[in-house]
Amino acid sequence: MGWEELVAKKRKALAELIPEKWRIPADILPADSQHSVISYPETSSLLSDEELTITQLTVKELVEKIASRKYSAVQVCEAFCHRAAIAHQLVNCLVEIFFDAAVERAIELDDYLFKEGKTVGPLHGVPISLKDQFRVKGVECSMGYVAWLGNIDEEESVMTTLLRKAGAVLYVKTSVPQSVMCCETMNNIIGRTLNPYNRLLSCGGSSGGEAALIALHGSSIGIGTDIGGSIRTPAAFNGLWGIRPSHGRMPFAGIRSSMDGQETVHCVCGPIAHRAEDLAYFMKAILEQEPWHYDPKVIEIPWREEKYNEGRTGKKIFGITTVNGVMGFDGVVMPHPPILRGIQMVVNALRRAGHTVVEWQPYKHKYAVDLVRKIYRADGGEDIRNALTLSGEPAISEVAHDYGPGANEKIDLNTMWDIQIKKYKYQQEYMAIWMERNEINAWIQPEAPHAAIRHDQYKYNGYASVISLLDYPAVVVPVTFAQKETDIKDLNYKPISDLDMQVHDEYQADVYHGAPVAVQIIGRRLQEEYVIGLAEQVGRALASS
Repeated sequence: MGWEELVAKKRKALAELIPEKWRIPADILPADSQHSVISYPETSSLLSDEELTITQLTVKELVEKIASRKYSAVQVCEAFCHRAAIAHQLVNCLVEIFFDAAVERAIELDDYLFKEGKTVGPLHGVPISLKDQFRVKGVECSMGYVAWLGNIDEEESVMTTLLRKAGAVLYVKTSVPQSVMCCETMNNIIGRTLNPYNRLLSCGGSSGGEAALIALHGSSIGIGTDIGGSIRTPAAFNGLWGIRPSHGRMPFAGIRSSMDGQETVHCVCGPIAHRAEDLAYFMKAILEQEPWHYDPKVIEIPWREEKYNEGRTGKKIFGITTVNGVMGFDGVVMPHPPILRGIQMVVNALRRAGHTVVEWQPYKHKYAVDLVRKIYRADGGEDIRNALTLSGEPAISEVAHDYGPGANEKIDLNTMWDIQIKKYKYQQEYMAIWMERNEINAWIQPEAPHAAIRHDQYKYNGYASVISLLDYPAVVVPVTFAQKETDIKDLNYKPISDLDMQVHDEYQADVYHGAPVAVQIIGRRLQEEYVIGLAEQVGRALASS
């Protein structure tokens, strides 16, 4: 069977998993010309008032209302399954659907609560979506590769196991780009996942399916992975909160990935949600399951409530990445006008709230970007090309550009060791610089040089990948939306490189109008609780300004 036949079979099977009663009638399905579908679930009358209410609740509220029997786990499960089915028909975000198994799990949880008079754990009855890298027993994990279709997992990722232990209900897995090593979400299996705010724009990658689903409230909270921005970029592009934890805080064992064994820059997993409080609740819930007993790479650091409270209270000192007097500029690629305005909004809001904001000079970011690219492509793209060869499917454009034949030279072992030394030295140097300015609690910079980008136009992920190289925790905070009347292109700007020119030339105020704008809050390594708390403060300052 050729790869096209495998894809056709998969698409047909996926479509059939959406119950007939939840399929959007053709006469009310938004036309392709309707670019924004972000409010469609509320305005379409497809969801009941109860379903709309349930799917807008915070994670904590869901747990509390299930525990008090205001709602049953089955009611909550079916509401999110229904809304996820609608979201998929709007933006093409699901790759695995197992609603029936989810309802069975919800029934078990309701029975347990009735018989025992208590919940299973801190996520009792909460439907949680998973990026298609997490293994779920009895479900495929294709990770955007046609060759991996049909491989049913018999074991689960540690995170999957701990989610079940905490009482979560698993019901869908979301789309990823071919290989997951892309900043947009496109594969040959289901095609492109779209941004619900504007379907002409990217939902980001590689956790793009997660973010698109969550933006439409088809999930209360979802779990993604991040090796160079793959949680943060989709969160930023879809107006959401997301955290890239430091390596060692969340369990990664059993998660499928490209270039498995690449340990110089670690891929990590973390949540994407509508609120900072949900990020904190999730992190605490997983750490309560003591993941260090399940994954030897997890450091035994329980949730530290005092660190969280320290971050979310009191006046702080924030650094803002600044080069040549331009706040938000890393010295490599100049951000688009909406991002620069977003940075200034954050600065103004923090100062009005009584916080101190100072300039933060980024240290050798161009050097770091070049270094991390060598790490990502150390095998010359061989691992990815081998996976494509198995089915004969073509590489999508971004994969072909970054990992195709001749795109990169394979690095030998001694060269790789030298790169690891350079990485470690860079981390030490950055730490020393921060120690010299130890009064700064965290620093803020764009997550990307642009708001949600047009399809196939993502050029530079240095704002995110440098943080991965440093292994600092970073929380994405939604700020505003691009405004064509306000965010005017600077026609006098003189780009400092060809790459800078490409990014600058891409900006068109009318095209990007309405796209979400975000920043990231960056803290010291392994200080996730504190950084989430700081991010909450930034969010409150923005909300009150």
